[in-house]
Amino acid sequence: MRASGDLLYLGMILPESFYLREDVVRIARELLGKVLVTHIDGIRTSATIVETEAYGGITDKASHAYGGRRTNRTEVMYSRGGVAYVFLCYGIHHLFNVVTNAADVPHAVLIRAAEPAEGLEAMLQRRGKTTLKPALTAGPGALSAALGIHTGLTGVGLSGNGLRIEDRGIEINDADIIAATRVGVAYAGTDALLPYRFYLKGNKFVSKSKGL
Repeated sequence: MRASGDLLYLGMILPESFYLREDVVRIARELLGKVLVTHIDGIRTSATIVETEAYGGITDKASHAYGGRRTNRTEVMYSRGGVAYVFLCYGIHHLFNVVTNAADVPHAVLIRAAEPAEGLEAMLQRRGKTTLKPALTAGPGALSAALGIHTGLTGVGLSGNGLRIEDRGIEINDADIIAATRVGVAYAGTDALLPYRFYLKGNKFVSKSKGL
């Protein structure tokens, strides 16, 4: 363990090189078992990532950046990898994504679900719940709400005190990883069939969505 100021680091912060790799699908898979940590309004929370989705940018019809689309919302996807992309879904849910690859290559990984690790009381309060159940952080909107993640964090680096992803040495066996289709992307035609969603077999915090 190592300390920085008044914050305790339980693992190694993922280096920028982790995010700058070209294979967004591999990165999505390797994010399973990593720990997402937030320090929002003086409250520290963390959760182990158990479900992700890869989005392949310009050539991926399910991506917000398909065809080179650039808007005020998606511009951050063209940043150098290692920053957050948080967008508002249906005007309600804040969805947290990890931007990957080099600048001007808009790859991203949606963090769909995680298992609570620290700050459970704060997570429950943010979600208006009293007991720990999978719904607390199962699903990208629920996850962001529980960890205090919001669109104001778009563009923030993933190695700081406020928002970071750590490697705490959690080992994930290949046999425990399920690859499936992504959720809510039926509009993407054949790209909707790509096995770009990854989750841990048998983990109760994985979202209940079936894909597409």
